[in-house]
Formats: sequence, structure tokens, C-alpha cells
Amino acid sequence: MKKLFFFGFVIVSFWSCSVDPVNEDFYFEILPIESVSIPNEIRFGEVYTIGYSYFKPSSCHFFNDLYYVAEINVRTIAVINKVLNSNENTICETLTNELEERSFNFHVNKNGGTYIFKFWQGEDENGHDTYLVFEVPIVQ
Repeated sequence: MKKLFFFGFVIVSFWSCSVDPVNEDFYFEILPIESVSIPNEIRFGEVYTIGYSYFKPSSCHFFNDLYYVAEINVRTIAVINKVLNSNENTICETLTNELEERSFNFHVNKNGGTYIFKFWQGEDENGHDTYLVFEVPIVQ
């Protein structure tokens, strides 16, 4: 019985593997945040809308999600775009000054201290990440 199970497992394993190359029509790109609208202070239990904007580089860039990492009181945020690959069916046009404005809701779940928001703005000439940083106190 064990041999039959092992033989069946091996057969299924080979069928589940594919050697066909995957042809992706898109990829993901993290874009720098240009500006942010954030309150000067926040209160425990409240929900705040935080606005941000970024430049859309081409007609093939589409908002996908936010990169959002919470570590203790620090929130690191960046824009993730889905970018279509240019091909015979898709023609990408370079855009200049195409500012995309978006927002997200932030729930205050700490009742004291501060939140530090770090909005990714790209890399400097040495390849180090740069951020637009806001330290927002939680008031009673």
C-alpha cells in the first residue's frame, strides 16, 4: 500500500510541473510618493483619511495597492503600480506631470505617544531609500 501511495504521489508530482515559459503581460513597480496630506494630531479610536499623490509615468501604469508595513509606531508606505508590458496590443505613452491623487483610511489604535509615517520618495544617488517623514502625536 505504501509503495502504491508513493508511486501515485510521484506521478501526480510530475503532472503538476510545467516546463512552459510563463509569458507575463505585466510587472509591478514601486513609485515614489510626491506629496501627503496628513493631520497634525490624531485621537485614539478615530479614523482619519490620509491623502497622497504620485506621478504616473505612463499610460500603462495602473494603481495596484499600497506597500504598507506597520512596525510598533512606524508606518512605512509606498505606491505599487501594475505596469503593462508594451507589445503589439498595448501601446504605452510616456506621461509628464500626470499627478495621481489617492487616499487611505488610518485607524488610530494606540492611546498615547506618536505615529511616525514614512512615505517612500525613491532612492538617493547612493541607492539609499529616502522618505517623507511625519511624526504625528496622539492627543487625549
